[in-house]
Amino acid sequence: MSAIGTLNTGHIGLNVTDLERSLGFYADVLGFELLREGKEDDRRFALLGQGGRLVLTLWQQAEGAYDSGRAGLHHLAFEAESIDRVKAAETALKERGTSFAYEGVVPHAEGASSGGIFFHDPDGTRLEIFTPTGAENTEAPVEGAPTCGFF
Repeated sequence: MSAIGTLNTGHIGLNVTDLERSLGFYADVLGFELLREGKEDDRRFALLGQGGRLVLTLWQQAEGAYDSGRAGLHHLAFEAESIDRVKAAETALKERGTSFAYEGVVPHAEGASSGGIFFHDPDGTRLEIFTPTGAENTEAPVEGAPTCGFF
């Protein structure tokens, strides 16, 4: 254990280009509840959560889309309760016209039971919804590397 003890992820903050558009995606499609919103001139933000617990903050301060070639966030993964919930999320995202990295539910690696869907938010940020089990009978799109690695 380190000198500062055990650390747990608190919440994630994402820069977005259009807060209203991102709220439509994260709240309406992914089901996060709006805990608080601030609007002061061009300084806009939203705090999103589940069950009253803060999970995600959106900051309208990006000037351009997500750039996977720059240092920083690789992707953001959310764990779902079951493979059926992952498939329900996939359906909802497809109805919205969301861009996917792979077709359908895929395992995290060849033969893995964990897996999920990999897609992009309105600004191109790479996202994942996964479950620890249920992807046993799916085919990995990448050999020799984790599915969530290079997409």
